[in-house]
Amino acid sequence: MRRAIAAARSHPFRTLPNPRVGCVILDPAGTVLSVGLHRGAGTPHAEVDALAHAGERARGGTVVVTLEPCNHTGRTGPCAQALLGAGVARVVFAQTDPTRAASGGAATLRAAGVDVEAGLLADEARVLNEHWTFAVERGRPFVTWKYAATLDGRSAAADGGSQWITGPEARHDVHVRRAEADAIVVGTGTVLADDPRLTMRDDDGVPLPYNRQPLRVVVGERPIPADARVLDDAAPTLQVSERDPDAVLATLAAREVSHVWLEGGPVVAGAFLRARLVDEVVGYVAPTLLGAGAPALHEPTVTTLAQAYQLDLLDLSRLGADIRLVARPRQGAR
Repeated sequence: MRRAIAAARSHPFRTLPNPRVGCVILDPAGTVLSVGLHRGAGTPHAEVDALAHAGERARGGTVVVTLEPCNHTGRTGPCAQALLGAGVARVVFAQTDPTRAASGGAATLRAAGVDVEAGLLADEARVLNEHWTFAVERGRPFVTWKYAATLDGRSAAADGGSQWITGPEARHDVHVRRAEADAIVVGTGTVLADDPRLTMRDDDGVPLPYNRQPLRVVVGERPIPADARVLDDAAPTLQVSERDPDAVLATLAAREVSHVWLEGGPVVAGAFLRARLVDEVVGYVAPTLLGAGAPALHEPTVTTLAQAYQLDLLDLSRLGADIRLVARPRQGAR
């Protein structure tokens, strides 16, 4: 199973809105015949990919796969039927498929006489597709709020300047992490103030080696200029004329967005926090003091320490001269 997990993780491109899946097929003697993986929507699923390499040798063998074989016809056919057609004798999978449409593959296989084992290394497999699983189970995208600030919590100077608070290493990390999401969300205020591109690229402006740019999403009721860089043809853009975070996420969920990278300004961030719709915080802190200027967060409903949002720190790393913090809301806390 760990080999199947490694295969799923090895694909350099995002598979969203589909999950990452790996599969290993063994012959009746336990010898590995083939390793398959899913490479994105519309491409063969991991089981079908592995079966294509194993051929007739898969008959009577064992299939080890990170996600329960699907049981429906979508962009591709049902994997449960493909496995039955290949004549495999045993299927071992890690994570049960949480989707209503695709689940049930295990039952189909068992009903046809295939020996099925579920749950092997399920927690490790779930980590592969944390955001996809979250979106399926919660009915909304997982939200990561990213901010960059000085040591005294300023995201811009008093004159409005904010480029660049952090150094090149931190900025590169932002682009890499943008690639892990399928939508980058900002408010109209950020577009009007900074005219950002909201694409993933390296420090020289060269696109990073990923198969597609995330969807750029601008939320808010104010119009933005027709020549704003966020409206260029470098990536798709969606304008959502909403201030309500729940409505924004519902719109994105309908478009199969599983992971939102929230780069909106302090007001947008405050709205998402107030609605308890921030699932992760990634902060980049520069060793700089401004003393004045825009704060990283605007949350007027918090006036005492007792009302503060409590987070658990998961990671603390140094990136060049800057520090990156990764934290998540504390369970049971505000």
